[in-house]
Amino acid sequence: MAHTAPTPGGTHGTHGTHGMPGIRGTRETRRTVVRPARPPDIFSERFHRVARYAIPVALGLLYGYWAAANRRDGGPITGENVLFGFVTALAFIVLCIAVAVLAPRLMRELHSLTKSAFAGAAIGFLYSQGGAGVWASVVLGLVITAAIFAVFFYRYYTREDAEGNRIR
Repeated sequence: MAHTAPTPGGTHGTHGTHGMPGIRGTRETRRTVVRPARPPDIFSERFHRVARYAIPVALGLLYGYWAAANRRDGGPITGENVLFGFVTALAFIVLCIAVAVLAPRLMRELHSLTKSAFAGAAIGFLYSQGGAGVWASVVLGLVITAAIFAVFFYRYYTREDAEGNRIR
């Protein structure tokens, strides 16, 4: 006759099968697992302060280079093209930092919309610099905005309550 092996945390007494003590039957006890509110932080506070501005600057420089490369369309690099790249990078950096600072203070719907509108406008602008028409750029920007909005809204909706407090 085969019996189920005892498991750690099993019940003691006659709650198991066949009235045998220490053997878990169909009745199981649930254990509460206490999880930390957020994963452990492996970087220092100083690293986070630097990264808060270093990441938008790096992304902005990449974005400015990409926009300038799209605009010159394989032609020669000119002073106007370099200036356009740096001005585009500066605008991207300022807007990216503004969105990163201001968006978390908004309700989850506006938080999602702000971040997704910034991403959609950035992609639409890059697309327009490649020679695409205005309407094609607007439509692409709106499609990107809608897709990113759905992802961000789902993320914030499942991790915040109605007042914006984190629940996970």
